[in-house]
Amino acid sequence: MTDRMIDRTPVPEVAGVIIPWFTPANRPTEDRLQETAGLVEALGCNLAFLRAEHVRKVNSSVLLSGGILDRLAEDLRQNDCTVAVVDGDLTPVQQRNLERKLEVKVIDRTGLILEIFGLRARTKEGRLQVELARLLYERSRLVRTWTHLERQRGGGGFLSGPGESQLEADRRMLDDKILRLRRDLDDVKRTRAVQRAGRKRSGKP
Repeated sequence: MTDRMIDRTPVPEVAGVIIPWFTPANRPTEDRLQETAGLVEALGCNLAFLRAEHVRKVNSSVLLSGGILDRLAEDLRQNDCTVAVVDGDLTPVQQRNLERKLEVKVIDRTGLILEIFGLRARTKEGRLQVELARLLYERSRLVRTWTHLERQRGGGGFLSGPGESQLEADRRMLDDKILRLRRDLDDVKRTRAVQRAGRKRSGKP
């Protein structure tokens, strides 16, 4: 048996960040760059790079144009990044396509903020509330993906095929988790109310 202790400290994620902008009016300021860097570091990630990118032509499937996407993929590889943060709004389809092309986890601004809330939640109720918010966010994105596929098919409301079947299964799984979380939250709130009433009867604050 070796005397050397095994280092079980979690290895921080390494993040590469881009802030897409489309018109001069929404070109990010230095304050915005610093704010985004602060959010990424608040999540405990090592920030490999952060830059603003002018997207002149939007690619609807991945948001970013080909040249920007190629540069991002190369920078992520060179810096051994495990996460790509796109500081903007991504559709579920865009997020999934980016993850396939970049081969790392991709999160947008809303996802980043939810991750931070989850990290900082201290009480059981707080953690449950953040997890519920995250699942509701994921479900809303799943619904938008569903609508996107249905529109592509010119559908009449009933989707078929393995892709759609998986979406339906994912939606059902999320609904089950959301229901359980809401029940857990109700239990926590009831327990807290009983404890508060007990303290009040005993004259404790």
